[in-house]
Amino acid sequence: MARTVAKAALEEKIEKAQQKVIRTKAAHQAAVDELQKLLDKQTALRTEELVKAVANSSKSYEEIMLFITDDEV
Repeated sequence: MARTVAKAALEEKIEKAQQKVIRTKAAHQAAVDELQKLLDKQTALRTEELVKAVANSSKSYEEIMLFITDDEV
């Protein structure tokens, strides 16, 4: 009889742990999705800022590209 009770208690604990993992995984995925959205917005803003800086620069496209791709800077 005691083994049956212990087995049932163990199975209940396992079920609760599985449910906790499912909830935690869902919360983690939601946090990852939110982070990705924020990083995408940051990238878009930086790209826009870079395009504006290039457009307002007195340097030519070639000069800018040379500066950006030069490994000796």
